[in-house]
Amino acid sequence: MSTSAEQLQASSHPLGGQLGAAKRGGTMNQIIVEHCDTMADVRHHIDALDERIVALLAERSGYVAQAARIKQRADQVYDQARIDFIIERVRAQARKAGAPESVMEATYRAMIGAFIEFERGEFARLKEGAGS
Repeated sequence: MSTSAEQLQASSHPLGGQLGAAKRGGTMNQIIVEHCDTMADVRHHIDALDERIVALLAERSGYVAQAARIKQRADQVYDQARIDFIIERVRAQARKAGAPESVMEATYRAMIGAFIEFERGEFARLKEGAGS
């Protein structure tokens, strides 16, 4: 093990330089956080992650738009039981990955809220179009 890897694992930060196991593609993988020496390095890695996250959120928005098309009534857009299920699942995934559960929950709650508003708009747009 290199000195930098030892330093990362010995870090007092809960994430250290390595996160716990996380499920990817149906298998358990270690999530490795690269050691950075400068803020430019940190920002480079965060920017690369943001690019991937935006692509995934764009994909998610396509499925949310389909949900708006499939649902028959506006009151079906908000589903508290589904929200609770997602939050519990995300907290469990965060726990397994060694990530801060509270950050994941807050992020998902904000994202879900934004997607609910997006879906409401899509639902209204589609149903208005169907009535014309």
